[in-house]
Amino acid sequence: MDKRKKISAAAIIIISIALPFLLAGCGDQIGDRYVSFASCLYQKGAKMYGAYWCPVCNNQKSKFGSLGAAKLNYIECDARGENGNPDLCLRKGIARYPTWEFTDGTRLVGELDFEQLAEKTGCKLPDTNAK
Repeated sequence: MDKRKKISAAAIIIISIALPFLLAGCGDQIGDRYVSFASCLYQKGAKMYGAYWCPVCNNQKSKFGSLGAAKLNYIECDARGENGNPDLCLRKGIARYPTWEFTDGTRLVGELDFEQLAEKTGCKLPDTNAK
């Protein structure tokens, strides 16, 4: 084996050993931070109605990170979206996205900040200073 092939083989071995450890530190830190808050919103009955193609909906969900967004009670209103439930959205009269619905029967339309969601649900705000 010539010198270049030995170096290439060694590099491949080092990368294959080191890569899993490097990726483990690149988790969804946003989602880790907001998963408890999203879980609380779910437990308190907050529902977010939206559509997969809605940029405001996608931005709202992205604030929770992928792990946190997965904990939300999200209702897809477009039949083409994953688990689409347009009939429910029609019955509920959802006309704009995102629409947040709360157990007291009130609704707020648009992208909400965490303070608004905490106020409506009583959920504890996440520590935004955590690293």
